[in-house]
Amino acid sequence: MATTDKLTTYSGSGGRKSSTARVHLTNAADKASILVNGTEPMSFFGQELLVKDMLLPLKVTNTLAKFDVRITVDGGGKSGQAGAARLAIAKTLMKVSKEYKDVLRANALLTRDARIKERKKYGLKAARKAPQFSKR
Repeated sequence: MATTDKLTTYSGSGGRKSSTARVHLTNAADKASILVNGTEPMSFFGQELLVKDMLLPLKVTNTLAKFDVRITVDGGGKSGQAGAARLAIAKTLMKVSKEYKDVLRANALLTRDARIKERKKYGLKAARKAPQFSKR
């Protein structure tokens, strides 16, 4: 938590698949804004579903208009980046107020999704796909 000129900034990070996200929440002076890697979320992700998924922690805690949100994401694809940003926002909101913890926990927003791509095994074409069997 850093304070500059009566503006309080909270920061946190999250991950999903091979993506990482860093979030900075600042108390909004007048109109709250959201930027992902310096651009609007819809133009960055390109899908409304991913933007809604990313902003879910702010919606369930009714803080969508309360904070300026700056998100930096890298690695992976758009879906993993949206998931990483969602976890980072949720973890950062917990730093803002402990009252949000129960609401975020009830909506399963504080748990990292541990599913990642399974590695390819030798003798197979992919992680589990085997070559076609031929009896003769």
